[in-house]
Amino acid sequence: MQKEVLVHVEHLYRFYGHTCAVSDISFELAKGEVLGFLGPNGAGKSSTMQMITGNLAPSAGSITVQGMDLLDKPKRAKHGIGYLPEQPPVYRELTVDEYLSYCACLNRIARGERDRAVRTAKERCGLGDVGRRLIGNLSKGFRQRVGIAQAIIHTPAVVILDEPTVGLDPIQIREIRALVRELGEEHGIILSTHILPEVQATCNRVQIIHQGQLVFADSITGLEQRLNATSLIAAFHAAPDLDSLQQLPGVSTVETLTDGRIRIHYLDTDPSEALIEQAVASHWRLYELAPERRTLEQIFIELTCSEPAAAAPGEAA
Repeated sequence: MQKEVLVHVEHLYRFYGHTCAVSDISFELAKGEVLGFLGPNGAGKSSTMQMITGNLAPSAGSITVQGMDLLDKPKRAKHGIGYLPEQPPVYRELTVDEYLSYCACLNRIARGERDRAVRTAKERCGLGDVGRRLIGNLSKGFRQRVGIAQAIIHTPAVVILDEPTVGLDPIQIREIRALVRELGEEHGIILSTHILPEVQATCNRVQIIHQGQLVFADSITGLEQRLNATSLIAAFHAAPDLDSLQQLPGVSTVETLTDGRIRIHYLDTDPSEALIEQAVASHWRLYELAPERRTLEQIFIELTCSEPAAAAPGEAA
């Protein structure tokens, strides 16, 4: 069954003077998806998030939310969006209940429905026991929960979270990640983050932006396939010549590393068994053989290794 597309971004550009912070970005977000949005500082993430939320006008391109153009029908389109900035917009002098009631009013929830909306948001975000506490007296993890609660209080189709776990301790991070996964079952989530393991733990799609352009877009399943080992590290007491290794089935290239070990790249067929048999027959005295698994960090660095463009004004992430 085809998923419902909630956000459609097409050929999006944003210029700051002569600097192009976002260049020709296009993607979609469907209901039930958690999209991880990665990029180094100054890459254009924050500018893209601000344009999708309607806080920054694009220089060119279009954004539709549930079929409504964000520029033509801004109020109706924005009603379908919940947004948590990197710094949660909470009022520390209010209690959780007071603040969420205020947010319900801002989102034009009918007076008779506000109490129910506040209760539901608190329940979904694990805030049921802190409603009467001052936000300023809560831990940072609970303040993040309050920030997420204000983003979902009007039950938007799309929830955009900018660095929701920055500064949290490991227990709080696990709790927020679990909450994001739960929200992803009923909403479409865009998660902007610097934390690479967070993408693998939380998201089912990932995009990487560099110098204002999307340089990677795939599902987590597709990403996992890219991370699978496609090379072996081998060490021998009596090293063979590289041509002998090159002749093994499936081997594409062979290279000698600085420590004397050998990296063997292969395509579809893992040459481990053939290598072991040949090593025994040729007395190469193989003493180490291990798959070399790529990490998301390696892919991220490969895609963003060139010097980033100068950050646009206000573009910190």
